[in-house]
Amino acid sequence: MPKQLLIIRHAKAEEADFKKPDFKRALSHRGEKNAQEMAKRLKTKNLHPQILYSSPALRAISTARYFAHELGIAQSEIIQDPEIYDALTDTLLDCTNNLDDQADFVALFGHNPSITDLVNKFCGADIDNIPTCGIALILFPFDSWKMLSGRTGELILYDYPKNEH
Repeated sequence: MPKQLLIIRHAKAEEADFKKPDFKRALSHRGEKNAQEMAKRLKTKNLHPQILYSSPALRAISTARYFAHELGIAQSEIIQDPEIYDALTDTLLDCTNNLDDQADFVALFGHNPSITDLVNKFCGADIDNIPTCGIALILFPFDSWKMLSGRTGELILYDYPKNEH
């Protein structure tokens, strides 16, 4: 069965504060609203990932929790992988190559610039910057995540909150 990977950049975070580690930056009010909005759009399109796979950074896992809530997925089912935080594009590729083949539809929540770079790598797109809480759904004609590599996917959905450009 073909694999679908939904790549999601975390929603808008509060401004960086030198007193607080980057890892612990929370979502801003706008980020919370955008995460709810984008999760509802997915639900409206009847797109329900089997697995939510996220960076454990507060802004990413918080975004994943909004999606889980809207899609009826238990918070405890979100897989947190420290490798996703501050990952290079090739690290994210390795993460996707190691996903469980029993799942055919996975959502990956992460950070820029590697999220944008991964989308471009997978489908040869020319996206400059996926805005915060932007989503990209890529279809791969494989039955194993290990087969994913550069230019093997087809971008079938690209969307983002309208107040993000």
